Amino acid sequence: MLLPPAELPRTQIIERTRHRNEDIHRRLEKRWTISVIARRLSLDRKTVRRFRDTDLNDRVASARERRPNGVLEPFKAYLNAHFAEAKGQVSGIRLFLEIQARGHHCSRQVVRKHLAALRTGAAEPVRADIPSPRKVTSWIMRARETLTESQDERLLQVRLACPDISRACDLARAFADLVRHQRGYLLLEWIRQAEQDAPKPMKGFAGFLRQDLDTVTAGLTLPWSSGVVERHVNG
Repeated sequence: MLLPPAELPRTQIIERTRHRNEDIHRRLEKRWTISVIARRLSLDRKTVRRFRDTDLNDRVASARERRPNGVLEPFKAYLNAHFAEAKGQVSGIRLFLEIQARGHHCSRQVVRKHLAALRTGAAEPVRADIPSPRKVTSWIMRARETLTESQDERLLQVRLACPDISRACDLARAFADLVRHQRGYLLLEWIRQAEQDAPKPMKGFAGFLRQDLDTVTAGLTLPWSSGVVERHVNG
């Protein structure tokens, strides 16, 4: 499969730990020194050494222990959206299992209390500084390692609040990867997945590609033409 099954992103602190671990180990493989990595990533050298010497699973477990009390906060927008869509007729157990599979590790009672507050109108509104569609699109299309920590976290909030955007983000990044690395042989699989569960505009784009599949595949495969395709996609 070109893409994993559609799913929500994991919680912020765990994702941040994973990304930081990748950044540090990628640079260590290039034989960067601890001091250079620390300066480049604005980290203390002791922090870089801990990431170098500690297994990722141990770092993630440690990150879970340091989570703030409001661990449900990143998922409230998702819960609220499903509650509103179903007009309150939602399964607390089903929603609990969904967010548990994506990184939420508190008790079922926490979700049940939030749904009860929604039903009585006592739940606090989810605080959100909603970015513009143009800004969200720019974050999606940029390579993830080029985003600032703040941009990455705000995109995560948008994805948690809207599963359609989350899936569109995965598909857009996969397509950008096809272009950058000239993997035209994966295009048909990408089209099939987009046609199956992508938001409507992206399904239309996939249908457009299918109409001239051989030409587009060549454009994503041949070195002399890939630059033209990439400029069209990123333009």
